[in-house]
Amino acid sequence: MITQKEIHIEAPFAMPAIKVPDFVQCGEKLITDFGAESGNQAKTTRAIASAIADANANGGGTIIFPKGEWPTAKVHLKSNVHLHLRESATLVFSENPDDYLPPVHTSWEGLECYNYSPLIYAFECENIAITGEGELRAKMDVWEQWFPRPEPHMQSLKDLYFLAARNTPVEERQMVKEGANLRPHFLQFNRCRNILLEGISIQNSPFWTIHVYLSKDVAIKNVKVRALGHNNDGVDPEMSENVLIEDCVFDQGDDAIAIKSGRNQDAWRLNAPCKNIIMRNCTVKNGHQLVAIGTELSGGIENVFIDNCTVVDGAKLDHLLFIKTNERRGGFVHNVHLRNIAAGNINQGILGIETDVLYQWRHLVPTIERRLTPIANVFLTNIKAASVRFVSKILGQAELPVENVHLQNVTADSVHEKEHIHENLNMFHQVK
Repeated sequence: MITQKEIHIEAPFAMPAIKVPDFVQCGEKLITDFGAESGNQAKTTRAIASAIADANANGGGTIIFPKGEWPTAKVHLKSNVHLHLRESATLVFSENPDDYLPPVHTSWEGLECYNYSPLIYAFECENIAITGEGELRAKMDVWEQWFPRPEPHMQSLKDLYFLAARNTPVEERQMVKEGANLRPHFLQFNRCRNILLEGISIQNSPFWTIHVYLSKDVAIKNVKVRALGHNNDGVDPEMSENVLIEDCVFDQGDDAIAIKSGRNQDAWRLNAPCKNIIMRNCTVKNGHQLVAIGTELSGGIENVFIDNCTVVDGAKLDHLLFIKTNERRGGFVHNVHLRNIAAGNINQGILGIETDVLYQWRHLVPTIERRLTPIANVFLTNIKAASVRFVSKILGQAELPVENVHLQNVTADSVHEKEHIHENLNMFHQVK
């Protein structure tokens, strides 16, 4: 029998309790009971699928991975299923793209499509958990070869951009094709609810590591992520609500946390803001940002609370908080709080807000519909860094200035350029 427990969180906004599954009253079965063999990918892949189907059919259950390496292809979760990796158990995911077919309903950088299955994928599930002291590891031999973006890949991105702009049905956006090389996420929870990740370690990732997409009530606790490749964010909550990330360690090739809400016409169609996102008591070893918001924020982002996090000395980091958008996004960013953060040297600065961030898309595709992003109510309190270029760099747009930014006890030991670089900003308050 599956029960639920509630996690109550104090936040500077009304924060609902997060409901996560509790499998303590459910039966347990070893993965070897279903035919898994350490070192045998075919048998282990079949065993995992059988065990998940069995637990789902019987109203819920816990599947135990004992000590050892368990090679597998894709894992598709079902409702009421708990995967538990004991200490020294490692689930090793194949680097063969064919092992992640047929294509599934997923997304690529904020645009929905059919693409390679994430390594672990849950679609329209509830009450799912992955826990334990073991490790999830991706073999990277092939995915690393897909990190570059040659012409066939860029053309595929252009194709997807125009398909989404025309509101082409997602089923017709087939992105598994020669040269496209749209890498899959490691874990994606797609349109799910009541999710728990706890205790596990994750090593390597083809793309974004933990993608929480159109989902509700998610707790990610005491998880260690080390993924230093291209686009290797730690956690990407996207168009989701009631998400807790706590006591985690991130060592990333991209942002530690990237909060998103879809891109352009797709997000306007789905109309699902990302809200009530909590990150607390986490440690960042490397990453582009401690927290990034955007650029895919067209559905809107509100109620974000980052508290009591540490960036270790020597970490490679551009900002603690970076809010980024452009003229194509629309959406909104409201009510963002960053408190009690300690960091060493930062390549750029503590706070960055920029409204003309387009990266390679600036010349790759045109602006089809222009919508600016209102950004308001950003609060930073008790933040300390060592060396920075600036404390805050806020570049709003003349047509729509950034509104209401508060800094209280936000300091750096040394500032190499200018403390504050501001354009098109209304209501800036600083208390030292």
